[in-house]
Amino acid sequence: MSPTRSGPGTPGRPPARRVSMADVARLAGVSAQTVSRVSNGHPSVVGTTREQVLEAMRQLGYRPNSAARALKYGEFRTIGVILFTLSTVGNSRTLEAIVDHAAHEGYAITLIPVAVPTQDGVLGAFTRLGELAVDAVIVIMEVHLLDAATVSLPIGVPVVVVDSNGGDRYTVVDTDQADGARRAVGHLLDLGHRTVWHVAGPEDSYAAEGRASAWRAALEGAGVPVPPMARGDWSADSGYRAGLELAGEPGCTAVFAANDQMALGLLRAFHERGRVVPRDVSVVGFDDIPDATSFIPPLTTVHQDFTEVGRRCVESVLHQVQHKRTEPGTTLVPTRLVVRGSTAPPTA
Repeated sequence: MSPTRSGPGTPGRPPARRVSMADVARLAGVSAQTVSRVSNGHPSVVGTTREQVLEAMRQLGYRPNSAARALKYGEFRTIGVILFTLSTVGNSRTLEAIVDHAAHEGYAITLIPVAVPTQDGVLGAFTRLGELAVDAVIVIMEVHLLDAATVSLPIGVPVVVVDSNGGDRYTVVDTDQADGARRAVGHLLDLGHRTVWHVAGPEDSYAAEGRASAWRAALEGAGVPVPPMARGDWSADSGYRAGLELAGEPGCTAVFAANDQMALGLLRAFHERGRVVPRDVSVVGFDDIPDATSFIPPLTTVHQDFTEVGRRCVESVLHQVQHKRTEPGTTLVPTRLVVRGSTAPPTA
């Protein structure tokens, strides 16, 4: 007689029973609720108890059943993140902060990059996230889309958008771009410079346009001339090219760069053209990247609190999940000016 098959696995043997949460709880000597909290990464279980549960999981080969958990509790403990680019410092550091704070709350992150920021691209990303089963979505949207009505987000999905002025329709979290630019310009004018030149970021960037508009408004408010604006693409190379042009402007004694990488390019260009920083020209950046202290000279810059932006994104989107409602509005995270060696009063 042929051996009887009872399903997948070894012929003639019934399939092995799946290890349950109750099995882990018995071996660890804790409640099933404690095992659930550990498997979800909840911060309330720490120390010896947590280690006991993790060791029991390892011994038994236990793997949490996310589908069963979703059916029971109506949640997947996962946040989707739609991102258009990781090449900028702001986006990569904001994503890092979101991942850290989501993990602290017991949530995993599913990342969906969108190569081309269009309506079809965004809707395709939402469809993909729906297939992957997420509880909410954070969109890191640097380019002008929501405010131009080029892209709209699906209704009924808990969503937080980073870096946009779509707060009339969505929950938006952003750095206070205008305040940061005003601080940079105000610092240079207070040092005695007659005006401040500006190297802006890409034209389609909401952050770049916010900083450029605030730069112009600050100069106009102070009653000083507004010089022509240079345009870069966030890279040090674009800042270098702009710096070669500005080095030939005898009236250029102060420059505000829209990010630290472009400021780095400015420093190189001024050095090559014999314009000493800060004796001949002062330079202020924006971001306060970790390397800013190692520039020559150390860079005066506007500090962005990416950690706080990420924390508020996670906090806001989980609030929507828990309360089953969307709350349009914009939360602005303050900036601060960090003064180092690249700025000084102009020479006589």
